[in-house]
Amino acid sequence: MANVTSHIISNFSVTNLAATTSYPTCYSGHLVMDWLYIVNGLVAVFVAFCLLMILSGDSDILLQLMERFGKSPECLTEKVVWITGASSGIGEALAYEMARARCRLVLSARREKELERVKMECIRVGGLSQEDVLVLKLDIKEYSEHESAVQQVHKTFQKIDILINNAGRTNKGKWTSTCLAVDQELLAVNVLGPVSLTRAVLPHMMSRNEGHIVVTSSVAGKLGAALYAGSYFGSKHALQGWFDSLRPEVYSKNIAVTSVCPGPIYTNLLQDALKEKEGEILQGRMDPHKHRMSSKRCARLMAVAIANRCDEAWISTTSGLVSLYLNQYFPDTFKWFVKIFSAKLMAEIDNELNTKLESQTKNGK
Repeated sequence: MANVTSHIISNFSVTNLAATTSYPTCYSGHLVMDWLYIVNGLVAVFVAFCLLMILSGDSDILLQLMERFGKSPECLTEKVVWITGASSGIGEALAYEMARARCRLVLSARREKELERVKMECIRVGGLSQEDVLVLKLDIKEYSEHESAVQQVHKTFQKIDILINNAGRTNKGKWTSTCLAVDQELLAVNVLGPVSLTRAVLPHMMSRNEGHIVVTSSVAGKLGAALYAGSYFGSKHALQGWFDSLRPEVYSKNIAVTSVCPGPIYTNLLQDALKEKEGEILQGRMDPHKHRMSSKRCARLMAVAIANRCDEAWISTTSGLVSLYLNQYFPDTFKWFVKIFSAKLMAEIDNELNTKLESQTKNGK
């Protein structure tokens, strides 16, 4: 009898054990699948959200979020902001943006008359006084003058909070036909000028443990896809490298370094563009019918990036943003696209340049 009872109890225990172990195992599997569905759904939503922002926006995703939820440029009120290349284009528009934020301004470029015009407009749009805006004529290539220029700014405002290295120049010509003098000119203006001026300003910022260095780079500084502008693209790549190297070195001194990479912006940059031979100037104009961002909108986004002390900011139309993200995350695919479509794009540029040349010839230029 004892054996029969023992056998029944044994069978009952095994049955119960099987029941208690098999069901949780099955249930656990369902839980894992449920969580996988949730994770996959969240990833899909995130990817869709990113694609939507890239395709509908005019800046990188982080900068779009900063514009909506971050600090506004008005937080820069009373800051002393020095802008080079302030007589036209992005520099001029940025001067107005900083004036609206009621910053004190230093405006530098080679054309003093144009700087005076910009100064008067800054006073009007920002409600500033004459003493709030200093016009400082400066050729960014004259490196020996940079130290005295810094001293003059300090004499006027006693400090420099933000230096915006915006002065720059471009070129139009085939890589294989461009002379070395053109390369040297663009390196002098686009790279060594900002490096020299920044080195003259940094000791004063470091002594205060506070400051902000900004460089106007370009989408060209991120993409290896130069089409008849190899010297310009190369100089912007160099600019990126120089200031990417500076950023970690001055971080402990509370000095931010922001590289701004604008894409196609409507400015007068082509008017002073270099051609393939030394001394030749393109004197071109951007086609107003082509889709380009306004310098005013670019300046606003730059001001947001500066206010939020971003390390890098991409500002461009959709085509530029797509190119930047493709190059960042799918570099081999992007390079393949460039090689495939470069012949067509260069043919279009050739046609545009020849049309301008014929027009200038007819006008006796």
